[in-house]
Amino acid sequence: AQFVDSGGGMVQPGGSLILSCAQNGFSFDKTFDNYAVIWFRQAPGKEREGLSCISNDGSTDYMASVKGRFTVSRDKDKNTVFLEMNDLRPEDTALYSCASGQGPLFSLAPHSYPNWGQGTQVTVTS
Repeated sequence: AQFVDSGGGMVQPGGSLILSCAQNGFSFDKTFDNYAVIWFRQAPGKEREGLSCISNDGSTDYMASVKGRFTVSRDKDKNTVFLEMNDLRPEDTALYSCASGQGPLFSLAPHSYPNWGQGTQVTVTS
């Protein structure tokens, strides 16, 4: 399955963005239910960070620094997973990507997910 992430942009500190991770290439909507999805980011010179994941049964998990500010959700009718980001900070500036994998995945480790999107840039600056 191919996933496409979008929704990045430039915002001021305290602002909000909603990122989308849409599934392409499947004829049967029901197959999307089998996929777990992770959102992760990487800033220049920094390690990749797993931010949030949502399992195929809807369970969610968050990295400590984004818990309470970021919310992951999925719309099964649209075959899309969203990451709502509030109270953005300059240190949130990074390339954000989604990745997916079939089955009972539930991990904040990006390497656990085989299907990666191309990434969308988020810049938080005044």
